[in-house]
Amino acid sequence: MRILKLTEETKKNLLESLLKRSPNSYKQYEDSVNAIVEEVKKNGDSAVFAYTKQFDGAEITKENIRVTKEEMEEAYGLVDDKLIDVMKKSLQNIRAYHEKQKQYSWFDSRPDGVLLGQKVTPLSCVGVYVPGGKAAYPSSVLMNILPAKVAGVEKIVMTTPCDREGKVNPATLVAADLAGADEIYKAGGAQAVAALAFGTESIPKVDKIVGPGNIYVALAKKAVFGHVSIDSIAGPSEILVLADESANPRYAAADLLSQAEHDELASAILITTSETFATQVSEEVDKFTATLSRKDIIEKSLENYGYILVAQDMDEAIEAANEIASEHLEILTANPFDTMTKIKNAGAIFLGEYASEPLGDYFAGPNHVLPTNGTAKFFSPLGVDSFVKKSSIISYTKEALWPVYEDIIQFAESERLTAHANSIKVRFEDNNR
Repeated sequence: MRILKLTEETKKNLLESLLKRSPNSYKQYEDSVNAIVEEVKKNGDSAVFAYTKQFDGAEITKENIRVTKEEMEEAYGLVDDKLIDVMKKSLQNIRAYHEKQKQYSWFDSRPDGVLLGQKVTPLSCVGVYVPGGKAAYPSSVLMNILPAKVAGVEKIVMTTPCDREGKVNPATLVAADLAGADEIYKAGGAQAVAALAFGTESIPKVDKIVGPGNIYVALAKKAVFGHVSIDSIAGPSEILVLADESANPRYAAADLLSQAEHDELASAILITTSETFATQVSEEVDKFTATLSRKDIIEKSLENYGYILVAQDMDEAIEAANEIASEHLEILTANPFDTMTKIKNAGAIFLGEYASEPLGDYFAGPNHVLPTNGTAKFFSPLGVDSFVKKSSIISYTKEALWPVYEDIIQFAESERLTAHANSIKVRFEDNNR
């Protein structure tokens, strides 16, 4: 990996390089994605079937688009029982973590007749997009569905691509069943996102769409935002390891590669205060890469977006980490909990040498659907809050309104909104309390 001294210039160049990975930088695909979205909006099922044939080579019809009970039973028979047991353990951890995120309606009444509050209501119907293609990610199925279930969403609709024979990855199906998906449809790409956003004869319209996907899926979610809610427009995966000389270079190298193997656009960055440690990690990266199955992808990822930055001290390193605002941040310092208190921007923070990033991906419980491309400065991980909406509650008696009604009238008239003012005035036309 390239080793650079951390300066304002290298930091600026790094941030500019990382931003090029954002879906917002791929405007050349927007016209084709928008055309697919409009076609599905206009023609429903027939457009979904045609695009599925064109892109996935599968003959999908109204009769076979929905995954059946028999197909689900077949999937269970094809997945290793040990993997199913692991999924169940992971599911329990994810559910337990998200149960602690639940919020409840509240009401605050005062003796003067004022009642204020907040009503928390789960979304009625949510769409979960699950990628197919080169790899299947049942862990993402659990992470997207379980917080919706904990939130109390009434109906969870999942879409995922099928192969040429109309089959869906069995591990994906098992994970969806374990997590509690209500309906599963064989549709992928921008056409599936459009189907969830607008509804077709077969696929119901949802209120929100969540789940990862390729650039076409990301841009389709961007295109339908406003017609429905979305979780985010996710970019490629990324990891930042923050380390001092006390860290284990083999651990740091292995963790960097755990993200670099995702795809050629994945980012893996180490910021350290030790030049010796930087060199050791680079050497370990080379050793590991030579033996890993996704060597070609890793090498391309590191060539494009792999960096080791040497900071003059930990304060400088932390400042850079906050500016990068990485999706995953590992802290491998002598006192990781103290370092963590100075971190403002990160999707998920992993503390200590035994909390490696894959622990969060698969098992610990916190959600692995995280903000990318610096959006951790203002976005949060997917969670229960992502699947509820909140309504304000206001109730005043006449006695409570009396002392303040003239203030409200004055405020409204200052904005020249006389109908607003009149709405208050009419309640006191008799000038009695």
